[in-house]
Amino acid sequence: MLPNSDNNNKKNFKMMVISSSILLALFIYTMFKSSSSIEGSSYYIGMVFLFALMLFAFGLNYFREKLKKYLPKNSSFQEAMNEVKPEQTVKYAQDNSSSVVEVTKSDIKFRDVAGIENTKAELSEIVDFLNNPKKYLKYGVKLPKGVLLVGPPGVGKTLIARAVAGEANVPFFYQSGASFVHIYVGMGAKKVRELFAKAKSVAPSVIFIDEIDAIGKKRTGQNNDERESTLNELLTCMDGFDGDNSVVVIAATNKIEVLDDALLRAGRFDRRVFLKLPSTKDREDILKLYLKGKKYSFDLANLAHQTVGFNSSALATLVNESLLNMIKRGDTSITDEDIMSAKQKVEYGSNEQKFLTDEELEILAISKAVKKFMSSYQENINKTIKSKSEMTDIIKYYLCGSIGVETIKKEPYNIDDMDIAKAYQLALLMKEQYKMIADVDSFISAIKIDLKEEISNHYDEIMDIKAKLEASGEVL
Repeated sequence: MLPNSDNNNKKNFKMMVISSSILLALFIYTMFKSSSSIEGSSYYIGMVFLFALMLFAFGLNYFREKLKKYLPKNSSFQEAMNEVKPEQTVKYAQDNSSSVVEVTKSDIKFRDVAGIENTKAELSEIVDFLNNPKKYLKYGVKLPKGVLLVGPPGVGKTLIARAVAGEANVPFFYQSGASFVHIYVGMGAKKVRELFAKAKSVAPSVIFIDEIDAIGKKRTGQNNDERESTLNELLTCMDGFDGDNSVVVIAATNKIEVLDDALLRAGRFDRRVFLKLPSTKDREDILKLYLKGKKYSFDLANLAHQTVGFNSSALATLVNESLLNMIKRGDTSITDEDIMSAKQKVEYGSNEQKFLTDEELEILAISKAVKKFMSSYQENINKTIKSKSEMTDIIKYYLCGSIGVETIKKEPYNIDDMDIAKAYQLALLMKEQYKMIADVDSFISAIKIDLKEEISNHYDEIMDIKAKLEASGEVL
């Protein structure tokens, strides 16, 4: 039983005693005040009833722990648990100190998240289990202990976890991995214990740990620092309940390669869901969701093609900035002008435009023109399984803007730094994880040489694209 429930029982018992005492006092007062008017047995029956009521109240309080197991549960999930495994219980030590773990109710549903149809299909089983446990438990099916969401930042991992809790209509606990990292020894482990104890007390429930790599990195065994003790406690708590219990742990990371093997083994995070940047169709669906109920006059499909590399968070910001620009203009419908202004803010920052010289605008135009020319490579970004040549083409696309400017302007410029970082990260992945290449620097250098030759051979086509971009105002 919850602590609040015990307090309520104590308050109710006190009220019953007080009420009975007052009524008893009234009867005694009546007896001494006007005993001559009391006739028959009604008075004595009332007295016996009051004494019986008091004894009943004392009995309920004394035997309440034994009586609890015969009372119906509020949760249909817990009722199903008791029917299938009535003797199985899980206990966690609770600390008496004030809690810093908060529980919320999520109002996000799957309909509020677009562009992740495959992910919804995988997680809908967990939602159905939480809503209809008997359907699975009668066959001995166990709920996955943990679900690991893997994907780049901004693809909606937190939103998806909230949607699971919202669809199942269960309490939602959110914690970031960094929140468990404390300078005081033992505090992180204590917070993990408290989190699992509270989630269990209001089960069925969902725990979401964002950026789990902050505490879940591979253990070296050379020291026993606070992070490692916190990870050990997390592993212990996840082992403390079976898959047919009512707590689901969802964690998110964009660095699965750094996680400790103990976290990834079967029996902990049993299910892994890989998320990727949205495809053109996904981006169109996401934009439709964010633009629902809003007036607009631009080509939605064309915008979806122009926002390659945008994650769902960037698309949400794009729509919001467009609306702000629309309001600033005093209009009621989003136009291409609003979209272009918002896109410039998302990609380059709100104050970039006022500081750009004519030369800087030309450099931006060259970079965008080269990317548009090389756009045939961009759809490889959204593939789940890629060949070495496809991954090489993705790196070409990431590097083509900066290399195009370097080739045409005859010297390198500090442009497209985020794309360059993505190119090197992917090359490192090809070397370290997939063993496709021997050396990152030599591989990137060879790609740059190929790019310079390709850009030089198609110089006229690229400059035609640049001129069209400048004429249409799409440079910014």
